[in-house]
Amino acid sequence: MDITELLKFTLDNKGSDLHLAGNNQPIVRIDGDLQRIKTDVLTADVIRSMLFSVMTEEQRAIYERDLEHDFAISLGQDARFRVNAFTNRQGSAAVFRVIPTKIPTMEQLDLPPVIRRLAELEKGLVLVTGPTGSGKSTTLASMINHINQKYPYHILTVEDPVEFFHNSKTSLVNHREVGNDTKSFGRALKSALREDPDVILVGEMRDHETISLALTAAETGHLVFGTLHSNTAAKTIDRVIDVFPAAEKEMVRAMLSSSVQGIIAQSLLKKAGGGRVAAHEIMVGTNAVRNLIRENQLAQIYSMIQTGSRYGMQTMEDSVNDLLISGLVTQEVADEVLKDATESLEEASAPAGGAHGAKGAPPPPPKKGNPLTGKAPAPAAAKPPPMTEEDKPEGGYSF
Repeated sequence: MDITELLKFTLDNKGSDLHLAGNNQPIVRIDGDLQRIKTDVLTADVIRSMLFSVMTEEQRAIYERDLEHDFAISLGQDARFRVNAFTNRQGSAAVFRVIPTKIPTMEQLDLPPVIRRLAELEKGLVLVTGPTGSGKSTTLASMINHINQKYPYHILTVEDPVEFFHNSKTSLVNHREVGNDTKSFGRALKSALREDPDVILVGEMRDHETISLALTAAETGHLVFGTLHSNTAAKTIDRVIDVFPAAEKEMVRAMLSSSVQGIIAQSLLKKAGGGRVAAHEIMVGTNAVRNLIRENQLAQIYSMIQTGSRYGMQTMEDSVNDLLISGLVTQEVADEVLKDATESLEEASAPAGGAHGAKGAPPPPPKKGNPLTGKAPAPAAAKPPPMTEEDKPEGGYSF
C-alpha cells in the first residue's frame, strides 16, 4: 500500500488518525481506539519515502534539519490531513490527523445554545480548551463558519498549520499559516491589529507573547478565539496567568477579567452505538466571574458555574449526565468521565497541603442526577442500535 491508499482507507473507515511507525503495521484510530491494518509491516525507510512523496522540497529540508515537522496536505477536494512527521529510535514516523473538508454546523454538532451566543459577540476573548483530540478545532470551525455566513466581518486566522479552510461568504476570511505565511504567532498577531480584523482566531495560545497579544486584541475591541490544553475553566485561567512573571500577574488578571467572555472546556466521549459525542463545561464571563478572576479566587469559579445555568453555564457533570439521560453514552463511559472531572476539581481546589489533608480520601464521583435539573439518569438505558449511513448527519466530530 502507498500513502494515498492508506489515507483513503482511513477516510473510508471513518478513522480520525493514521499512525505510521517503523517495524509496525499501519494503525488507524477509529472511535477513539487504535486498530491495526492487516498489511505488511512498514520499515522506517518506507515511511520516509511515503512522507517525502507528500512533502515539498522546503518541508523535506526542515524535516531533515529538525527531525520533526508539522504541515497539512490535501488529497483532492474531499480530503485534508494535518501531519506531524517525527523521528523515533527506529527512524521516520508520522501521524496523519483527518480534517473534514465539510465544516459541520453547530446544529450538526449539537452544541449548547450559549456557544452560538458567544460566537455572535462583538468583542472579548473566547477560549475552547481540552486535551489533544477533544474536538476543539471542530467546535471553533463551526463557530467561525456561523460568523462567516451571518456577519459582514473580517475574520483573520493564525494557525500552525491551517486546518479548516473557510471560503469567504458574508465575511472576508484570511488564513495565515505559521511557517509559510508568517514567521510566528507573535508577529502575525502584531500585524493583525493593523489589518482591520473583526474576529481573530489564534490556533494555539502557547507562550507569553501570543497570550499577551491576544489579550490586548480582545481589550481593544476585537472578538478573539483561542485554544489551550487545559481541562477546566479554572485551570484555563490559571494557565493564562501563570505564563506571565510575578510582577505582571495582577495586571494580567485585570486584563483577563475585563476581556474574557467565555471558556468552553470540551471532552469527546464514546457514543453508544458508535461514533463520539462532545461534553462541555461552559463558563460565561458574568460580573461575578470577572470579580473572582480579578481577586484571584479561582477555586470559587466551579461553584459559580454550578449556579449559573440562567447564563448558559454548565459543569462537565451536568453535560455528561444529560448525555446519559438521553442514551447517547453508556453508564460506564459516564462514570469514567465523572471520575476524571471530580479529580480535576479536587486538584484545582486543593490547598498546598492537599484537598483532604494527609490521609483523607477523595469523595466518590457523582453518579446520580443532574445537580441543576434534578433529573436522574434512566436506569440501565437500552443501548441504541448503530446508526445507518442514512441516519448520520453530514460533518461531525472527526476526532
